[in-house]
Amino acid sequence: MATTRTDPVHEQPSGGLRRELKFWETIAISIAIMAPTAAMALNGTAPAGLIGRAVPLAFIFATIGVLLVAYAFIRLSRYFSHAGSVYAFSGVTLGPRAGFFAGWALLGTYVCFCVASTAEAGTFGIAFFQEANIIPGIDYVWIALVAAALIAVLAYGDIRIATRSLLGLEGISVTLIVILMIVIVVKLIAGTAPGNQSITADAFKLPPGTTFSVVASASVFGFLSFGGFEGAASLGEESDNPRSEIPRAIRNAVLGCGIFYIICITVQTWGFGTDAAGVKAFSTSGAPLGDLARSYVGQGMSEAIDLGAMISAFASGLAATAAGARILFALSRDTVVGSALGRASTRTGAPAGALTVVLGTGVAVIVIQRLAGVNAVNAFFYPGTIGILSLLVAYALTNIGAIRYLFIKARRAPLWEIVFPILAIIVVGYTLYKNVHGVPFPYNRFPFYVAAWLVVGLLIVLLWPGLSARIGATMARQEGISEEGEAASAASP
Repeated sequence: MATTRTDPVHEQPSGGLRRELKFWETIAISIAIMAPTAAMALNGTAPAGLIGRAVPLAFIFATIGVLLVAYAFIRLSRYFSHAGSVYAFSGVTLGPRAGFFAGWALLGTYVCFCVASTAEAGTFGIAFFQEANIIPGIDYVWIALVAAALIAVLAYGDIRIATRSLLGLEGISVTLIVILMIVIVVKLIAGTAPGNQSITADAFKLPPGTTFSVVASASVFGFLSFGGFEGAASLGEESDNPRSEIPRAIRNAVLGCGIFYIICITVQTWGFGTDAAGVKAFSTSGAPLGDLARSYVGQGMSEAIDLGAMISAFASGLAATAAGARILFALSRDTVVGSALGRASTRTGAPAGALTVVLGTGVAVIVIQRLAGVNAVNAFFYPGTIGILSLLVAYALTNIGAIRYLFIKARRAPLWEIVFPILAIIVVGYTLYKNVHGVPFPYNRFPFYVAAWLVVGLLIVLLWPGLSARIGATMARQEGISEEGEAASAASP
């Protein structure tokens, strides 16, 4: 059984975060940011358009790729527990400047995810309200703003209430999908599927002429469904036993969601059918889960799925806001804005100043997008894509740092395991390439937005006198961050 550490650094000073979260509260933030319900409601259509009936293979390869990337986070979180997540991982392994740069990249990701997920709640909200004939014609921005207000209520409060809410909300929406999947499988077995579809191994066979390059391209969409799996690492200063609970949380979140994705996508593929007509229906569906719910169960189930997806998107927005605020909190402690953004509320333990910046920025971007005429779907996809690009940079730096810390500076892991971060860097590089090369407008502009954000972070750490020295000194004296003696104190999950 994990025990709570009581050494001085874990007794947070006034203005610090509170160490009070158990394992299930820690894993909740990783699961919620990934938003498995919302991911399954949208992310199967594009792979179906690329590799037809073999969509499950894309998600199997994606799960393997994400597990490779997660290796560095699982290993490093056994040594370091810090609200800055990759800020600490890269800061210790590659140096303070690299740490700040990685943290800045991840901050950009979580702000974008806050925008994307809150807008996505509006997108699914429209679908639910229209199908249920409740407030027909409502604009997505009003649903998104209500979601942002509810996020504020939970995020500014006790983190335990927020994380438990995340588990409950995502649990409700996942349960709805599981019920739908069971109904589909039962009807397929009984031979009563609406289009005479059946369970077949064809879902795991590539169509003739499909190349590995196409499969890899399709797998990118599956990979993106895992964005945010590392979220639990941002609770490094709030988890009771972080060097045990956080590695377990990250590992189990990836494995659990990976299994869920593969099963769900397989059943969706069977549900639409593996023939040409079924593949076309899947690849052109704007809401595959809703369409399946309507055809296999009825209108009521379709409405329930839309409601579940809206709840999942809301939970993802809450989790991204909470994680982003903790990254900003950690980045700010060593700067002149530390008194405003680098302190936590003495009443709730939440980083109130950082939360205000993250959520305020998110709301502003949502409103700006709506004023610019961005529709509901693109209000999710645009910031979501930008966030993923920045996230991939943070993933690459973390895995490079893991190679240096675990295998070069000292032998902290079996040498054969070096293959995991090396392959992870290849996976991240390929995913980044596929999201930059040959993409249509306006997605071809997004890499420049991310580059501009990263340049700002780089300039801050390069031009701010003494900042990197202060970051290095802070990390060196914080237990769980300094390199001395860390190997001996790592906990095995």
